[in-house]
Amino acid sequence: MSVSSGQIKALLAHQRSAFSYFNRASSDLLKTYEQAWVDFSRLDYPQRQDLLAPLASPVGAQPLEMAPKADRGIIAFFFGESAPAQERWSNRQESCQWVQEILTDITTFAVDGSQISPGKDLSIPLALIQIGWFENPHSKTRPYQKDVRLDLMTPADLGPNPAQPVERRVNIRRFELEVERLVEYINGCKDPDHSLVFFDGALVVTFAEAFDQDSQQAYVRAMLKLLEASERRRVPLVGYVDTSYARDLVSLLQNFYGLEATEGIHDAQLLAPLMHWGDRTTVFRCDRGGILDQYDHHRDRITFTYLKTTRHGHPVRLEMPLWMGESGHISRYLNWVRGEVIIGGGYPYGIETADQTAVLQGQDRQIFYRVLQDWAEREAINLRLSRKMVSKQRRR
Repeated sequence: MSVSSGQIKALLAHQRSAFSYFNRASSDLLKTYEQAWVDFSRLDYPQRQDLLAPLASPVGAQPLEMAPKADRGIIAFFFGESAPAQERWSNRQESCQWVQEILTDITTFAVDGSQISPGKDLSIPLALIQIGWFENPHSKTRPYQKDVRLDLMTPADLGPNPAQPVERRVNIRRFELEVERLVEYINGCKDPDHSLVFFDGALVVTFAEAFDQDSQQAYVRAMLKLLEASERRRVPLVGYVDTSYARDLVSLLQNFYGLEATEGIHDAQLLAPLMHWGDRTTVFRCDRGGILDQYDHHRDRITFTYLKTTRHGHPVRLEMPLWMGESGHISRYLNWVRGEVIIGGGYPYGIETADQTAVLQGQDRQIFYRVLQDWAEREAINLRLSRKMVSKQRRR
């Protein structure tokens, strides 16, 4: 029996006052934080540092960039000599022309992964992981490169471990493979000054804090290899978080002004009304604590900024190694990101293409099971497929 839309409407109407109260309370608190952000942005860099010095770390974020042209903490994006980009680009052709000027002969590289996880269809726990990458030189003479790499996790990899569920072990291995490919590319990069590596996600693996210590260490070890490679080779690395609920700036304001603590406001929500397409915040150093305490000397060497990549909606979060913020080339690097976003229609083209390259479709699953079954029969391995899977293979 399907759910009753009439009963749902009645329940919503009955609880209307609770929604109204929540909206009013959230709105009032958000306005308080918005004003605090404006006040904080009016302080010059030395004032911020002096006032933050007595506060015990972590405070959420530490100002890193001196930007006298920033208005309310936002650095407007300029297409040309004097006017903001949104006032100068009258059509997509003009923006694409700018992209060509910015990205020609700049190589971008991105990796993504997908997996076939263990399930009830197989009598033996097995997982297939595929990572795919996309290298785009943005050149008329050098072709792009797309390729994939496979890895198989066997019962020896997926054996009993109460602290690490099977799915988590598969996710960790996929993460490690993606990072290994990025590190491999960085170490072999022939022109670091004209390259940009995308990591699809945050460089601060806060999500792992919910896991056991071994899982946390696996994610941290992989990320440290990536950060160390970028720093050693000076290959720009951007962790791209399309939908961020990070609260580093909110925490900064809460600590700085003694505001009411809240889990209901996040940085991107706070900043969105202040930004136009292409605008960004000044650069901050992440001072979050938590899993960052396991990052060794990289604990205080990850920076972030927020970049508006759509006309409407919230800005994205970009995380970068500290050396990039100190290089004097941050505007150049962020223009490369803007160019990739324009090509991708609101999302970096490199990450999008790596995802399309890596994804395992339903057909790939069928091929995997068929090859696995044939191999098991030849090798006299006792492998059973569920009746449902055998039926699917017969029909297809």
